[in-house]
Amino acid sequence: MPMGREPTLFDFYADNLEMLAETIGETLGRPVTIEDANHRLVAYSSHAPDTDPARLATIVGRRVPDQVISSLWHGGVIRCLLESNKPVRIAAIPDVGLSERVAVAIRSNAAVIGFIWVLQAGKPFTDEEMSLLEAAASAARNKLVQWPLQRHKEEAAHKDFFWQLLTGHIRTEAHIREKAQSIGIVLPALFYIAVLEFTHTIEERQQQQALESFASFAAHCRIVLCVSDKNQLILLSAPTVHKTKAAIGRQLELADGNLRARFGARYAGLASGNLYEEYGRLETSYREALLLLQVKRRLPEETSRLHYYSDLGFYRYLPLIWEEAGKHSFENESLARLRAYDREHHGELVHTLEVFLAYDSNVKAAADALHVHANTLNYRLKRIGEIGGIDLTDMEQKVTLYLDFKTEKFGGGRDL
Repeated sequence: MPMGREPTLFDFYADNLEMLAETIGETLGRPVTIEDANHRLVAYSSHAPDTDPARLATIVGRRVPDQVISSLWHGGVIRCLLESNKPVRIAAIPDVGLSERVAVAIRSNAAVIGFIWVLQAGKPFTDEEMSLLEAAASAARNKLVQWPLQRHKEEAAHKDFFWQLLTGHIRTEAHIREKAQSIGIVLPALFYIAVLEFTHTIEERQQQQALESFASFAAHCRIVLCVSDKNQLILLSAPTVHKTKAAIGRQLELADGNLRARFGARYAGLASGNLYEEYGRLETSYREALLLLQVKRRLPEETSRLHYYSDLGFYRYLPLIWEEAGKHSFENESLARLRAYDREHHGELVHTLEVFLAYDSNVKAAADALHVHANTLNYRLKRIGEIGGIDLTDMEQKVTLYLDFKTEKFGGGRDL
């Protein structure tokens, strides 16, 4: 605390920037973020209903988005903050999702080491509140000076802990929660693992952009931990509002659209494991997400819109079926006979059967898809039954054939 200044409420929380952000937010009745000099997120107060898109993107991406920083520079805001010891009123910039707010620079001697941003939230700041914000900046000074070193240590500890959970190195619930508490991680009541996949190794800058693309998702989800693994970004996520399977699926679809728009062909897709309460099952959620990604890569047409593991249906069993078939050199004899006939007579019986099954044995729909008359299709179906020894009124036979088609496709087109 500087000489000559009376202690304030903020000084009691100066050793913990997260608590300081909460205290500022509660005192002023507005959402607060604390950033370092490079606009990386240091701490923030709890979500509020009047949080704006720019703040959400900052929280999710752990840094102020580039377009927001650029707009603040062009508008002269950053320059004012660097030159002023007092809080600065900032007008809204709707194009980048920035609502009205007040900000103040945090200084160590003459150097700016960070900023405190407070949303106006529909009520103009009084002179007293501006003075309180100035006092808060003074209280944050000493801890923020230490923050870079502390940040690197915490990030390393958090990533190591996350990998221990992902690989099942620690499974006991009590041990997990004790370890999390010791390194400052607050574990949410419910969680799932989301994996974002790219076509090439994901660099730090790309990781940042990917997290920013979750901005519209942030009001419904909290990113607790994050690590990268070659071309994948792995997130420990927690729903904050709607905690149903359907709601999570919708939000994942929205996030998928944001990422595809941002990265184009460089983005391969995302997948999420199921929602769990027990952190001993975190590895399970991770493996579910990886399996979903595997199926999506092999069967893109059928599964491109699936993002949540529980929506995968029977497709989740295809890797096991394919593995089992490979062990026993299994071959579907009916399909083998049809393929032999097609090769000899340049026929399309196998393709016809596959389309017929895909359209739930609906002759009209299948005929339309094949661009043939219904009578032509019925003739082909009769030949399929005769040559393949298939009863197309037998549900068990049809289900077996349908699964074999999908399993072959999953295996890269190689016959079972």
